[in-house]
Amino acid sequence: MSRLPLNCCWRCGYLRPKRTFVSVITSISVLGVTLGVAVLIIVISVMSGFDHQLRDKILGFSPHLTILPDGETMKDYAAVARIVAANRNVKAVAPYVQGPVLVITEPPNGQSKVGTPMIRGINPQIETNMSVLPSSIVDGKFDLSERELPGLLVGTAFAHYMSLQVGDRVDIGAPSVLKKWKESTKNKDAVIPVLPEYEVRGIFDVGYNEYNLGFVVVLLRDAQELYDLHGSVHGLTVMLHDPYRAMVAEKELGVALGPNYQISSWMQDNSNLLDALVVEKNVMFYLLFFIMIVAALCILSALITFVVQKTREIGMLKALGATDLQVSLVFLSQAALVGAIGTSPVTGWACWRWPIAMSSCTS
Repeated sequence: MSRLPLNCCWRCGYLRPKRTFVSVITSISVLGVTLGVAVLIIVISVMSGFDHQLRDKILGFSPHLTILPDGETMKDYAAVARIVAANRNVKAVAPYVQGPVLVITEPPNGQSKVGTPMIRGINPQIETNMSVLPSSIVDGKFDLSERELPGLLVGTAFAHYMSLQVGDRVDIGAPSVLKKWKESTKNKDAVIPVLPEYEVRGIFDVGYNEYNLGFVVVLLRDAQELYDLHGSVHGLTVMLHDPYRAMVAEKELGVALGPNYQISSWMQDNSNLLDALVVEKNVMFYLLFFIMIVAALCILSALITFVVQKTREIGMLKALGATDLQVSLVFLSQAALVGAIGTSPVTGWACWRWPIAMSSCTS
Protein backbone atom coordinates (compact mmCIF):
# COMPACT_ATOMS: atom_id res chain seq x y z
CA MET A 1 0.00 0.00 0.00
CA SER A 2 2.93 2.35 0.73
CA ARG A 3 4.18 2.07 -2.87
CA LEU A 4 0.79 2.77 -4.36
CA PRO A 5 0.84 6.60 -4.15
CA LEU A 6 4.27 6.85 -5.79
CA ASN A 7 3.27 4.50 -8.60
CA CYS A 8 0.02 6.36 -9.11
CA CYS A 9 1.80 9.72 -9.23
CA TRP A 10 3.80 8.63 -12.27
CA ARG A 11 0.70 7.18 -13.93
CA CYS A 12 -1.11 10.42 -13.30
CA GLY A 13 1.72 12.27 -15.04
CA TYR A 14 2.76 14.77 -12.39
CA LEU A 15 5.79 15.91 -14.34
CA ARG A 16 4.36 15.27 -17.78
CA PRO A 17 0.65 16.08 -17.56
CA LYS A 18 -1.77 16.11 -20.42
CA ARG A 19 -2.26 19.84 -20.02
CA THR A 20 0.64 21.68 -21.61
CA PHE A 21 0.27 24.66 -19.25
CA VAL A 22 1.56 22.67 -16.29
CA SER A 23 4.52 21.31 -18.28
CA VAL A 24 5.48 24.89 -19.11
CA ILE A 25 5.34 25.67 -15.40
CA THR A 26 7.74 22.77 -14.77
CA SER A 27 10.16 24.08 -17.39
CA ILE A 28 10.02 27.55 -15.91
CA SER A 29 10.70 26.14 -12.43
CA VAL A 30 13.73 24.22 -13.67
CA LEU A 31 14.99 27.31 -15.52
CA GLY A 32 14.48 29.48 -12.43
CA VAL A 33 16.50 27.09 -10.26
CA THR A 34 19.20 26.85 -12.94
CA LEU A 35 19.55 30.62 -13.25
CA GLY A 36 19.51 31.12 -9.48
CA VAL A 37 22.24 28.54 -8.88
CA ALA A 38 24.25 29.84 -11.85
CA VAL A 39 24.18 33.41 -10.55
CA LEU A 40 25.10 32.20 -7.07
CA ILE A 41 28.12 30.20 -8.23
CA ILE A 42 29.36 32.74 -10.78
CA VAL A 43 29.15 35.74 -8.45
CA ILE A 44 30.75 33.93 -5.51
CA SER A 45 33.47 32.57 -7.81
CA VAL A 46 34.24 36.01 -9.22
CA MET A 47 34.27 37.64 -5.80
CA SER A 48 36.44 34.90 -4.29
CA GLY A 49 38.84 35.00 -7.23
CA PHE A 50 39.10 38.79 -7.05
CA ASP A 51 39.71 38.61 -3.31
CA HIS A 52 42.46 36.00 -3.63
CA GLN A 53 44.08 37.79 -6.56
CA LEU A 54 44.12 41.13 -4.77
CA ARG A 55 45.58 39.59 -1.63
CA ASP A 56 48.28 37.85 -3.66
CA LYS A 57 49.22 41.13 -5.36
CA ILE A 58 49.37 42.94 -2.03
CA LEU A 59 51.47 40.20 -0.44
CA GLY A 60 53.76 40.01 -3.46
CA PHE A 61 55.40 43.34 -2.67
CA SER A 62 54.22 44.25 0.82
CA PRO A 63 55.80 42.47 3.84
CA HIS A 64 53.69 40.27 6.08
CA LEU A 65 54.97 42.02 9.21
CA THR A 66 56.77 45.31 9.78
CA ILE A 67 58.81 45.91 12.93
CA LEU A 68 59.57 49.51 13.90
CA PRO A 69 61.43 50.84 16.93
CA ASP A 70 59.90 53.35 19.30
CA GLY A 71 62.65 55.79 18.30
CA GLU A 72 63.40 57.17 14.86
CA THR A 73 65.78 54.44 13.71
CA MET A 74 66.85 50.91 14.62
CA LYS A 75 70.58 50.70 15.36
CA ASP A 76 70.88 47.13 16.63
CA TYR A 77 68.82 45.66 13.81
CA ALA A 78 71.09 42.61 13.38
CA ALA A 79 70.41 41.42 16.94
CA VAL A 80 66.69 42.07 16.56
CA ALA A 81 66.67 40.18 13.24
CA ARG A 82 68.16 37.11 14.93
CA ILE A 83 65.39 37.10 17.52
CA VAL A 84 62.74 37.46 14.83
CA ALA A 85 64.26 34.74 12.63
CA ALA A 86 64.08 32.27 15.55
CA ASN A 87 60.27 32.32 15.44
CA ARG A 88 58.79 29.20 13.83
CA ASN A 89 56.39 31.22 11.65
CA VAL A 90 59.09 33.44 10.11
CA LYS A 91 60.37 32.58 6.64
CA ALA A 92 62.74 35.52 6.11
CA VAL A 93 63.60 38.84 7.73
CA ALA A 94 65.42 41.82 6.25
CA PRO A 95 66.30 45.42 7.26
CA TYR A 96 64.79 48.21 5.23
CA VAL A 97 64.86 51.96 4.75
CA GLN A 98 61.71 53.55 3.37
CA GLY A 99 60.53 57.11 3.05
CA PRO A 100 59.47 59.85 0.64
CA VAL A 101 61.99 61.35 -1.76
CA LEU A 102 62.09 63.88 -4.58
CA VAL A 103 62.95 62.45 -8.02
CA ILE A 104 64.00 64.82 -10.82
CA THR A 105 64.60 63.52 -14.33
CA GLU A 106 67.51 64.57 -16.52
CA PRO A 107 66.25 64.43 -20.11
CA PRO A 108 68.83 65.21 -22.80
CA ASN A 109 66.28 67.34 -24.62
CA GLY A 110 63.13 68.71 -23.11
CA GLN A 111 61.78 69.72 -19.73
CA SER A 112 62.62 67.73 -16.63
CA LYS A 113 59.83 66.13 -14.56
CA VAL A 114 59.49 65.88 -10.80
CA GLY A 115 57.97 62.99 -8.82
CA THR A 116 57.61 62.25 -5.13
CA PRO A 117 57.57 58.47 -4.70
CA MET A 118 58.52 56.35 -1.69
CA ILE A 119 62.05 54.99 -1.85
CA ARG A 120 62.80 51.54 -0.48
CA GLY A 121 66.28 50.32 0.33
CA ILE A 122 66.70 46.56 0.02
CA ASN A 123 69.32 43.84 0.21
CA PRO A 124 69.33 42.12 -3.23
CA GLN A 125 70.79 38.88 -1.84
CA ILE A 126 67.73 38.12 0.29
CA GLU A 127 65.06 39.97 -1.70
CA THR A 128 64.05 36.76 -3.51
CA ASN A 129 62.67 35.49 -0.20
CA MET A 130 61.02 38.80 0.65
CA SER A 131 58.99 39.80 -2.44
CA VAL A 132 58.26 39.11 -6.10
CA LEU A 133 60.36 42.11 -7.15
CA PRO A 134 63.34 40.14 -8.60
CA SER A 135 60.99 38.15 -10.89
CA SER A 136 58.82 41.15 -11.83
CA ILE A 137 61.32 43.06 -14.00
CA VAL A 138 59.69 43.74 -17.37
CA ASP A 139 62.47 45.89 -18.82
CA GLY A 140 66.14 45.94 -17.94
CA LYS A 141 67.61 43.83 -15.14
CA PHE A 142 67.34 43.40 -11.40
CA ASP A 143 70.66 45.19 -10.92
CA LEU A 144 71.36 47.67 -8.14
CA SER A 145 75.13 47.41 -8.18
CA GLU A 146 77.20 50.56 -8.13
CA ARG A 147 79.04 50.96 -11.42
CA GLU A 148 79.50 54.47 -12.64
CA LEU A 149 76.30 55.43 -10.82
CA PRO A 150 74.13 53.69 -8.20
CA GLY A 151 71.34 51.55 -9.63
CA LEU A 152 67.64 52.33 -9.39
CA LEU A 153 64.48 50.30 -10.05
CA VAL A 154 61.20 52.03 -10.89
CA GLY A 155 57.65 50.79 -11.46
CA THR A 156 55.93 50.75 -14.83
CA ALA A 157 53.40 53.41 -13.88
CA PHE A 158 56.07 55.71 -12.43
CA ALA A 159 58.29 55.20 -15.48
CA HIS A 160 55.39 56.12 -17.76
CA TYR A 161 54.53 59.18 -15.66
CA MET A 162 58.14 60.39 -15.61
CA SER A 163 58.93 59.28 -19.21
CA LEU A 164 61.77 57.08 -17.95
CA GLN A 165 63.56 54.26 -19.74
CA VAL A 166 66.33 51.90 -18.80
CA GLY A 167 69.61 53.82 -18.82
CA ASP A 168 68.12 57.21 -17.95
CA ARG A 169 69.56 59.21 -15.10
CA VAL A 170 67.64 60.90 -12.31
CA ASP A 171 68.48 63.03 -9.29
CA ILE A 172 67.07 61.95 -5.94
CA GLY A 173 66.68 64.30 -3.02
CA ALA A 174 65.91 62.92 0.41
CA PRO A 175 64.70 65.08 3.33
CA SER A 176 68.22 65.17 4.79
CA VAL A 177 69.73 66.45 1.53
CA LEU A 178 66.98 69.03 1.10
CA LYS A 179 67.52 70.17 4.67
CA LYS A 180 71.23 70.76 3.98
CA TRP A 181 70.29 72.56 0.80
CA LYS A 182 68.00 74.88 2.73
CA GLU A 183 70.66 75.58 5.37
CA SER A 184 73.25 76.37 2.67
CA THR A 185 71.07 79.18 1.37
CA LYS A 186 71.36 80.97 4.70
CA ASN A 187 75.16 80.94 4.63
CA LYS A 188 76.88 82.56 1.68
CA ASP A 189 80.13 80.67 2.23
CA ALA A 190 78.47 77.26 2.60
CA VAL A 191 78.87 74.62 -0.09
CA ILE A 192 75.59 73.89 -1.81
CA PRO A 193 74.98 70.12 -1.70
CA VAL A 194 74.45 68.31 -4.97
CA LEU A 195 71.60 65.84 -5.32
CA PRO A 196 72.93 62.30 -5.81
CA GLU A 197 72.50 60.88 -9.30
CA TYR A 198 71.10 57.42 -10.05
CA GLU A 199 70.77 55.30 -13.18
CA VAL A 200 67.56 53.43 -14.01
CA ARG A 201 68.59 49.77 -14.33
CA GLY A 202 65.18 48.11 -14.44
CA ILE A 203 61.43 48.68 -14.61
CA PHE A 204 59.20 46.37 -12.57
CA ASP A 205 55.54 45.43 -12.59
CA VAL A 206 54.37 43.75 -9.38
CA GLY A 207 50.75 43.64 -10.53
CA TYR A 208 49.47 46.42 -8.28
CA ASN A 209 49.34 49.92 -9.78
CA GLU A 210 49.73 51.66 -6.42
CA TYR A 211 53.12 49.99 -5.93
CA ASN A 212 54.14 50.49 -9.56
CA LEU A 213 53.46 54.23 -9.24
CA GLY A 214 54.48 54.97 -5.68
CA PHE A 215 57.77 53.11 -5.11
CA VAL A 216 61.35 53.21 -6.36
CA VAL A 217 64.01 50.77 -5.14
CA VAL A 218 67.71 51.23 -4.39
CA LEU A 219 70.40 49.44 -2.42
CA LEU A 220 70.05 49.50 1.35
CA ARG A 221 73.30 51.42 1.87
CA ASP A 222 72.29 54.00 -0.76
CA ALA A 223 69.02 54.59 1.06
CA GLN A 224 70.93 54.89 4.35
CA GLU A 225 73.12 57.58 2.81
CA LEU A 226 70.09 59.46 1.49
CA TYR A 227 68.59 59.57 4.99
CA ASP A 228 71.90 59.98 6.90
CA LEU A 229 71.21 56.90 9.01
CA HIS A 230 74.90 56.05 9.55
CA GLY A 231 74.46 52.27 9.65
CA SER A 232 71.01 52.15 11.20
CA VAL A 233 67.72 51.35 9.46
CA HIS A 234 64.09 52.34 9.74
CA GLY A 235 62.93 48.86 10.66
CA LEU A 236 62.62 45.19 9.69
CA THR A 237 60.37 43.51 7.17
CA VAL A 238 59.25 39.95 7.91
CA MET A 239 57.88 37.30 5.56
CA LEU A 240 55.96 34.36 7.04
CA HIS A 241 55.42 30.82 5.85
CA ASP A 242 51.68 31.44 6.09
CA PRO A 243 50.63 35.11 5.75
CA TYR A 244 47.27 34.36 7.36
CA ARG A 245 49.05 33.56 10.63
CA ALA A 246 50.28 37.13 10.80
CA MET A 247 48.24 37.92 13.93
CA VAL A 248 49.66 34.88 15.75
CA ALA A 249 53.23 35.76 14.75
CA GLU A 250 52.64 39.37 15.74
CA LYS A 251 51.69 38.37 19.30
CA GLU A 252 54.62 35.95 19.64
CA LEU A 253 57.15 38.49 18.36
CA GLY A 254 55.64 41.17 20.57
CA VAL A 255 56.38 39.02 23.61
CA ALA A 256 59.89 38.15 22.37
CA LEU A 257 60.93 41.72 21.50
CA GLY A 258 59.27 43.57 24.34
CA PRO A 259 57.46 46.90 24.44
CA ASN A 260 60.20 48.90 22.69
CA TYR A 261 59.09 47.81 19.23
CA GLN A 262 55.92 48.30 17.24
CA ILE A 263 54.73 45.42 15.05
CA SER A 264 52.10 45.81 12.36
CA SER A 265 50.73 43.14 10.03
CA TRP A 266 49.77 43.40 6.37
CA MET A 267 46.12 43.14 7.42
CA GLN A 268 46.45 46.28 9.51
CA ASP A 269 48.42 48.15 6.85
CA ASN A 270 45.74 47.40 4.23
CA SER A 271 42.73 47.43 6.56
CA ASN A 272 40.75 49.99 4.54
CA LEU A 273 40.91 47.94 1.36
CA LEU A 274 40.28 44.60 3.07
CA ASP A 275 37.34 45.99 5.05
CA ALA A 276 35.79 47.27 1.82
CA LEU A 277 36.10 43.79 0.32
CA VAL A 278 34.41 42.23 3.34
CA VAL A 279 31.51 44.68 3.14
CA GLU A 280 31.13 44.04 -0.58
CA LYS A 281 31.10 40.27 -0.10
CA ASN A 282 28.49 40.55 2.67
CA VAL A 283 26.23 42.67 0.46
CA MET A 284 26.59 40.17 -2.37
CA PHE A 285 25.69 37.34 0.02
CA TYR A 286 22.40 38.97 0.93
CA LEU A 287 21.57 39.67 -2.71
CA LEU A 288 22.29 36.09 -3.69
CA PHE A 289 20.23 34.86 -0.75
CA PHE A 290 17.17 36.64 -2.10
CA ILE A 291 17.88 35.30 -5.60
CA MET A 292 17.78 31.78 -4.19
CA ILE A 293 14.47 32.58 -2.49
CA VAL A 294 13.08 33.62 -5.88
CA ALA A 295 14.24 30.29 -7.33
CA ALA A 296 12.54 28.46 -4.46
CA LEU A 297 9.34 30.44 -5.08
CA CYS A 298 9.38 29.19 -8.68
CA ILE A 299 9.17 25.61 -7.39
CA LEU A 300 6.54 26.60 -4.83
CA SER A 301 4.34 28.22 -7.46
CA ALA A 302 4.65 25.12 -9.63
CA LEU A 303 3.65 22.87 -6.73
CA ILE A 304 0.61 25.00 -5.96
CA THR A 305 -0.43 24.73 -9.60
CA PHE A 306 0.08 20.96 -9.52
CA VAL A 307 -2.01 20.59 -6.40
CA VAL A 308 -4.86 22.58 -7.95
CA GLN A 309 -4.67 20.63 -11.20
CA LYS A 310 -4.51 17.24 -9.46
CA THR A 311 -7.43 17.60 -7.07
CA ARG A 312 -9.23 14.56 -8.47
CA GLU A 313 -6.06 12.44 -8.49
CA ILE A 314 -5.40 13.36 -4.86
CA GLY A 315 -8.93 12.27 -4.00
CA MET A 316 -8.33 8.96 -5.76
CA LEU A 317 -5.12 8.41 -3.79
CA LYS A 318 -6.92 9.16 -0.55
CA ALA A 319 -9.69 6.71 -1.53
CA LEU A 320 -7.07 4.03 -2.12
CA GLY A 321 -5.77 4.52 1.43
CA ALA A 322 -2.92 7.01 1.02
CA THR A 323 -2.13 9.09 4.10
CA ASP A 324 -1.57 12.84 4.12
CA LEU A 325 2.17 12.28 4.54
CA GLN A 326 2.33 9.98 1.50
CA VAL A 327 0.45 12.48 -0.65
CA SER A 328 2.77 15.24 0.55
CA LEU A 329 5.81 13.11 -0.30
CA VAL A 330 4.57 12.81 -3.87
CA PHE A 331 4.72 16.54 -4.39
CA LEU A 332 7.89 16.97 -2.32
CA SER A 333 9.64 14.35 -4.44
CA GLN A 334 8.53 16.27 -7.52
CA ALA A 335 9.99 19.49 -6.07
CA ALA A 336 13.23 17.68 -5.23
CA LEU A 337 13.44 16.32 -8.78
CA VAL A 338 12.89 19.78 -10.26
CA GLY A 339 15.59 21.21 -7.96
CA ALA A 340 18.04 18.41 -8.83
CA ILE A 341 17.46 18.82 -12.58
CA GLY A 342 17.94 22.60 -12.33
CA THR A 343 21.01 22.41 -10.09
CA SER A 344 23.05 19.48 -11.42
CA PRO A 345 24.16 20.84 -14.83
CA VAL A 346 25.26 24.20 -13.43
CA THR A 347 27.09 22.64 -10.47
CA GLY A 348 28.82 20.10 -12.69
CA TRP A 349 29.92 22.78 -15.14
CA ALA A 350 31.18 25.03 -12.35
CA CYS A 351 33.16 22.20 -10.74
CA TRP A 352 34.85 21.59 -14.10
CA ARG A 353 35.33 25.26 -14.99
CA TRP A 354 36.20 26.78 -11.59
CA PRO A 355 37.36 24.01 -9.22
CA ILE A 356 39.22 26.42 -6.94
CA ALA A 357 36.28 28.77 -6.66
CA MET A 358 33.90 25.89 -5.97
CA SER A 359 36.15 24.64 -3.19
CA SER A 360 36.12 28.12 -1.63
CA CYS A 361 32.32 28.24 -1.93
CA THR A 362 31.83 24.93 -0.19
CA SER A 363 34.30 25.81 2.55
